[in-house]
Amino acid sequence: MTTSAPPHLFQWLWRGYLVRHWRWLVVALFFMAIEGASLGVFASTMEPMFDRVFVAGQRDALGYVGMVLLSVFIARAVTSWSQRVIITRINALTAAELRADLLSHLMRLDGTFHQKNPPGYLIERVQGDVTAINQIWTTIITGLGRDLVSVIALFGVAIFVDWRWTLIALVGIPVLILPSYFVQGYVRRRARANREIAGRMSTRLDEVFHGINPIKLNGLEDYQSRRYEALIDQRVRAEVMTSAGQAGIPSLIDIMTGLGFLGVLYFGGAEVIAGDKTVGQFIAFFTSMGLAFEPLRRLGNISGLWQAAAASIERMKAIFDAEPRLVSPSHPVPPPVGAPRIELQDVHLTYGDLPVLDGVSFVAEAGLTTALVGASGAGKSTVFNLLARLVDPGQGAITIGGIPNQDMTLADLRGLISVVTQDALLFDETLRENILLGRTDIDDTRLAEVLDAAHISDFLPQLEAGLDSPAGPRGSALSGGQRQRVAIARALLRDTPVLLLDEATSALDTRSETIVQSALDRLSRGRTTLVIAHRLSTVRAADKIVVMDHGKVVDQGTHEELLARGGIYSDLHALQFRDGDQA
Repeated sequence: MTTSAPPHLFQWLWRGYLVRHWRWLVVALFFMAIEGASLGVFASTMEPMFDRVFVAGQRDALGYVGMVLLSVFIARAVTSWSQRVIITRINALTAAELRADLLSHLMRLDGTFHQKNPPGYLIERVQGDVTAINQIWTTIITGLGRDLVSVIALFGVAIFVDWRWTLIALVGIPVLILPSYFVQGYVRRRARANREIAGRMSTRLDEVFHGINPIKLNGLEDYQSRRYEALIDQRVRAEVMTSAGQAGIPSLIDIMTGLGFLGVLYFGGAEVIAGDKTVGQFIAFFTSMGLAFEPLRRLGNISGLWQAAAASIERMKAIFDAEPRLVSPSHPVPPPVGAPRIELQDVHLTYGDLPVLDGVSFVAEAGLTTALVGASGAGKSTVFNLLARLVDPGQGAITIGGIPNQDMTLADLRGLISVVTQDALLFDETLRENILLGRTDIDDTRLAEVLDAAHISDFLPQLEAGLDSPAGPRGSALSGGQRQRVAIARALLRDTPVLLLDEATSALDTRSETIVQSALDRLSRGRTTLVIAHRLSTVRAADKIVVMDHGKVVDQGTHEELLARGGIYSDLHALQFRDGDQA
């Protein structure tokens, strides 16, 4: 196990982010250096203040010493305020840049990455790890710019007074090297464990809040509380152990400093009593060493803090090092114009050792509706994922308008497609924002047309603020049918030549289904439409129905043709409709 943080971690942070603000960092370090050096000036005034003012009684020295002390405190006030403001600004900007870049990178990674890493874990990376990193680099910069200068200045005063006293005061420092080495490794291991627990806690919260209704319905409140409390206990233990390790080095410094002071008191005190040193020199020395005590402890603490930050930087850098496998080609082909013909040719796909598609081949004719039906797990949704290149097949080809979908840029390919699913993704924003999704090129006339076509106008009068009403978290302020109509409005605004409908009406009541189906029929006109549906009544009017079973296409044809031939489709139809019902 590595016991020290590799320097390349700080280099990555510096080159990637801090270097962008290097000019302001230099200014802040300049102010920190003045603030740190002022302690040395303060300590050096102790000798004339005691020897010339208090012992010799020189009144003329009183004004000189007083003005020096006043100047020291004014300088410290100005430089301390200035460097804190600058560092806070850099800290906030760096955190914002890190979070924005991390989120942007995460959204570009493949679905397999997100299957392995739950949302709570990733939220903790974006929020918790960035916060931890920023707190630590601020401490490190402050330590180097202020505390290190303070220690150097104060030791300079101490050495000027008597170098032998200084050696005696620092005699125990070499003893700290070996314990510090082991403490660093311990802190880093505990910090890594702490960040892992934080990720699990975020994941647990994400699952609880997303599943709050099932939790209530099944009486799982106490069960979920106990699970979260167990994680809290682990987090408390990890934080205490990490803190204990971090505090170890400053505590060792305290002990060594106390022993050094004891030695100086006996050795230096004897020289003062003998008249070889003045009281002012002794006070100046003790003042400089006493003032060096706190910055020295903070510098000692930096090592432990850096080990804690290194755990977060490692995890963040690992995410940035992860590269998406599904990328745009280096020499892309322009996308087709108009409603395209879509064809799958002998497509195979496996997830690990699990076969998902086994030689799937079919054609969705341009401008017509093709339905995919079959039992759950037949591979229908996987076909949609393949079309949009959320995943690539292991074998076979997918063409859109005669162009392989892998030959287009991801932006061009996905710009051809609109998707409406049974779980419309709505954000905790207004209805208007959920429909426009940041677009500013939609005028009021076009928006009104879309609202009418999607049947949103039907329920707008019921909302107090109309389009500016909040949709609620995940669209919770709207009914299922209303959420679906918002998704349809989005698709209408995108106005793409390909439309994918994945169980778009399966969770709706009869009245809502009728309204939404009417909007979908209008949406699909003139587009190449692929529909996934378990309710065969919603796809019987499709121009073609493709029947899938265990990753294979087992039949194709119209509703009437498939019924006449019998087989899986006929069996599914018989299960859904009783004798005498109309299909």
